[in-house]
Amino acid sequence: MLITTYIAFFGLLALCLGLEFSACRTKTKSSSCSNSVFLSFQLEYYQVYFLALTADWLQGPYLYKLYQHYQFLESQIAIIFVCGFASSVFFGLISTSLADWVGRKKSCILFSLTYSICCLTKLSQDYFVLIVGRILGGLSTSLLFTAFEAWYIHEHTQRHDFPTEWITLTASQASFWNHIIAIGAGVIANIFAEWFGLGPVAPFMVSIPFLMLTGVFIMRSWNENYGNPRIRFAKMCTDGLKCLISDRRVLLLGTIQALFESVVYIFIFLWTPVLDPYGPPLGIVFSSFMAASMIGSSLYRIATSKKYHLQPMHILSLSVLMVFFSLFMLTFSTNPGQENPSESFLAFLLIELACGLYFPAMGFLRRKVIPETSQVGVMNWFRVPLNLLACLGLLILHDSDKTGTRNMFAICAALMVMALLAVVSLFTVVRNNTELKVTVPEEQTEASDLDSH
Repeated sequence: MLITTYIAFFGLLALCLGLEFSACRTKTKSSSCSNSVFLSFQLEYYQVYFLALTADWLQGPYLYKLYQHYQFLESQIAIIFVCGFASSVFFGLISTSLADWVGRKKSCILFSLTYSICCLTKLSQDYFVLIVGRILGGLSTSLLFTAFEAWYIHEHTQRHDFPTEWITLTASQASFWNHIIAIGAGVIANIFAEWFGLGPVAPFMVSIPFLMLTGVFIMRSWNENYGNPRIRFAKMCTDGLKCLISDRRVLLLGTIQALFESVVYIFIFLWTPVLDPYGPPLGIVFSSFMAASMIGSSLYRIATSKKYHLQPMHILSLSVLMVFFSLFMLTFSTNPGQENPSESFLAFLLIELACGLYFPAMGFLRRKVIPETSQVGVMNWFRVPLNLLACLGLLILHDSDKTGTRNMFAICAALMVMALLAVVSLFTVVRNNTELKVTVPEEQTEASDLDSH
């Protein structure tokens, strides 16, 4: 599979370049581009945020491989992953309130500290230490995807008083570079782990200097800011639950997100044991996945431009169908005795391509359907079934015999059928709602809390 992987990687890179060039032609220029104060502030944020993203993505390609390298059984590795998901559920619920109370700057520094400790735990072969490391990883990623953005928005609107429309510009550029960083991180991880022969723990050690630099830059150049202390966590969740129950559109969106993203989490766990026995360079495989996701993001921007004028609901439906088709392929390509790693690799690429389409479409629909005052509370409720489904999938459905992986993909395919039914129901509810249609070219941003780790 070595040659196949490299051919796919370079082919996807070439396609990325072509699509990005085409997508850039559909973009509208913003007056903020000529504002030197805004550009300076943007750079100040990017130099910290991109270092943090690099450290995060470096840990993606070899996480499962590291536990396997330490001779743990697949069922034991599944429990470590479940601890990470459970940690994400818990800390994801409180990370926003924690950052508001403690301070966004302090929370971002805490991220660099806890994630560094998480990486250091990978040097140990003790099972309990590795579980603690995954719990710290759940805390760190929760802070990464809440505290940094909260700090930026406060500085943007409160301290600098820039137009709120410019936040979308920053988020769009961050989304683009997030893909570039993810692709590069896979290559760097592959170089250290395989080309230099340092093993699967090497990328985690390489992450630590990036995390240290993140903390240093934050301490040197960022101001502290806080959230509204009057907003209580319990009230926020209660308001979110009321919004979820009272609006069928919100409930259906939450159902789609829980089903789709839980399947993606299970895919994150399974891709390494499916492909690794055939000897592909895992870092390059990971970079190929990220390139496929970037292609999906580019296709979304092109599809919703004036030229093609497709709507996010249509693209959401397409992404769910693509994942179902990919999982259907995987039930055959992972059949014991008839494994086809190239077909499995292709199916995984299609899943990542679908993710590139799904996240901006889902992000657009969430912004339009969920009231801004209830967004945080509703998202907290969305995360609970999402992570619970992923945990149940790994704990109950993935047995230790050779048919376990195939059965898992079959069950995931069934979950995607349920997601498709929810999409159809949502489509019938909102078909005459012009608010959920793109009327002008918009630069959509992607949610980065499901980073294909």
